Amino acid sequence: MPITVIATTITEAMIKTYSAADGPLRVLFLMATEAEYGAALRTLIEPVIIGVGPVEAGVRTLKALNDHSADLVVNLGSAGSRSLKQAEIFQVSHVSYRDMDASPLGFEKGVTPFLDLPAELFIPQRLPGIPTARIATGASIVNGSQYDAIDADMVDMESYAVLRACMIAGAGMICLRGVSDGVEEIRRFSDWTFYLAEIDAQLAAIVRSLPDAFAALPKAYWKAPISN
Repeated sequence: MPITVIATTITEAMIKTYSAADGPLRVLFLMATEAEYGAALRTLIEPVIIGVGPVEAGVRTLKALNDHSADLVVNLGSAGSRSLKQAEIFQVSHVSYRDMDASPLGFEKGVTPFLDLPAELFIPQRLPGIPTARIATGASIVNGSQYDAIDADMVDMESYAVLRACMIAGAGMICLRGVSDGVEEIRRFSDWTFYLAEIDAQLAAIVRSLPDAFAALPKAYWKAPISN
């Protein structure tokens, strides 16, 4: 499989300024991997590549937001789903952390001890005309019957970590995921990448529509995070 070194330099040029209904809106685009950053998106945005998994995604997102303040993060990428249509794009409405289980200590499964947050976090920002789905983040690929134990429509490896970083930094978040796999088990690298070009084209179409969506509502709507 191809190996890509993740760039650590984050520049001000990666922030795109749009117009909300009442003023400028600073937007930072994030993606986990170069593989998901296809030809269509490359003509439109320069995202920060945050890496795979909750640890890399969390620390790199927080670093990006500390280095260059943004009002809104747009997190683009792929996800697995056994129930949703392959290659279709969904915006994430709720995020959970499927690896967290401190239930032997008396905490609800999915709840991080002593954090005072529910097991599932709600994302208030919405783009018009895009179906919503719930996502569960973890540090492992999900295959076959493993989906049975997960209470979500999709799975990925970064969204929860990105949302927590946004909450700490005081930024809003839009999370868009194209379903890359899940109906069949992933057995090789190409099983994940098969739909990525199609997902890239659809995500690019949504990115082109963002100026109109942002202009329709005030900055406070796009920036408003979940309280941490």
